[in-house]
Amino acid sequence: MSKPLSGMYAALMSAFDDHGEFSPERQSALNAFVLRQGLTGLYVGGSSAESGLLETDALLSQQEVVARDAVGSGATLIAHVGAPSLAASLTLARNAARLGYNGLSALPPHSYPFSDGEIFSYYKSLAAATDLPLIVYEVPIRTGRPLPLPLLIEILDLPNVAGIKYTSTDLFKLTMLKTKRPDSTYFFGFDEIYLAAGALGVDGGIGTTYNILGRLYAALNAAVLAGDLETARRLQAVSAEFVMGLLEVGVLPGMKASLRACGVECGAARAPLASQIADADAKMNALVARASIRDWLG
Repeated sequence: MSKPLSGMYAALMSAFDDHGEFSPERQSALNAFVLRQGLTGLYVGGSSAESGLLETDALLSQQEVVARDAVGSGATLIAHVGAPSLAASLTLARNAARLGYNGLSALPPHSYPFSDGEIFSYYKSLAAATDLPLIVYEVPIRTGRPLPLPLLIEILDLPNVAGIKYTSTDLFKLTMLKTKRPDSTYFFGFDEIYLAAGALGVDGGIGTTYNILGRLYAALNAAVLAGDLETARRLQAVSAEFVMGLLEVGVLPGMKASLRACGVECGAARAPLASQIADADAKMNALVARASIRDWLG
């Protein structure tokens, strides 16, 4: 039996107009592109959406556009509502519940060195704010520190907390979590090594590069579930090839350039995010044109 919300999700990106403001029209075009890729659903308003650089009103608008566009698609929608301010998180969470989202997720509160007790209190308040299942988040690369195992277990035990998005290379810690709380839902967040976590029995993935290679990740997960290691390794190698090229440009600017190469205009990444090379579009055009990658494009 599958666990709540399990499956493969694109960490949906945000679309901006030529002036850097949220564009509902461009967001709809991106939504349609990603929804065609055979994934379980969309993870809306997370780091891949540049949420830390967006106004709350823009994130509320994005939630509404995605909910409207997903009608009839069968896609499961998870709204990321994490913000340093609990008040902003609660506003986003209640709006997602009103719009009919299937679940919530949230980074731990960031921007300040919050204590373990403050982080626990944040998640307790957020979990109680709606009836939606909540996916919490371990992501040391974003928060600056890993959360202690006992704290994560305490958070997973909160009412309404269904599971965790685990974006860390500490796979032993992941194993300990799964052993101690086997009924929770576990998502893995590093696209380029999904197979490693898949072999440990995670329940799905949530990733940035799923926006463009969703078909690949759906097939990779299917190979993992079927025990087809040879196919899984081959597909993971394609993912790693794409990510290696992406890192030369910068993840979010590079993703926007790669989407542009596929005919989906999302605007530029919001400052201070910027491409690491001058010819980002040419680099990503060449990357997505490679036969190994082109065959998987959404």
